[in-house]
Amino acid sequence: MLDFAKGDGLIPVVVQDNQTLEVLMLGYMNEEAWEKTQEEGKVTFYSRSKHRLWTKGEESGHFLQVVSSHIDCDQDTLLIKAIPAGPTCHTGSRSCFQTTYNQNFLFQLERIIQDRYANPSEESYVNKLRIKGINKIAQKVGEEAVETVIAALAETEHDFVNESSDLLFHLLVLIREKGLDLQTLAKNLESRHQ
Repeated sequence: MLDFAKGDGLIPVVVQDNQTLEVLMLGYMNEEAWEKTQEEGKVTFYSRSKHRLWTKGEESGHFLQVVSSHIDCDQDTLLIKAIPAGPTCHTGSRSCFQTTYNQNFLFQLERIIQDRYANPSEESYVNKLRIKGINKIAQKVGEEAVETVIAALAETEHDFVNESSDLLFHLLVLIREKGLDLQTLAKNLESRHQ
């Protein structure tokens, strides 16, 4: 149960992209905003400047759809994992924290690949690979792995970065083709580390 009394009726709320895990914004909730967030499934804050409830996206349409919420150990801070319906920041940026790049872009790329599977189009390279089947996708991973090794041993750093990127991309497609995701691999790697 959240302890709103500690912060004079307000608690800080960190909103994180459910898939990329990027921190999108920080806001504040009072008990009424928390109840509305739970009822509607969209993040609602208490605006300290407007002195009213404010649902993120009420003007822009860039709502934050709640996936899960997590109360911290002191019960006075909330972490919400959400699916953003567009840029989160009023400046048009994906996050209110101006990072130079999305540190978790691999998760975003995974989401793009999943979308290409769910909504195939003729122009999509992912769709063209998917149509050719798992043998062709696996072959592409093998080709890119060889090209990455060659670049590491005999080419420039730029070439190595490009070939490594190609390898990761095609591996993500193969992972999706097998019906798996990065979370599965991350959990496996974490269990091996312990």
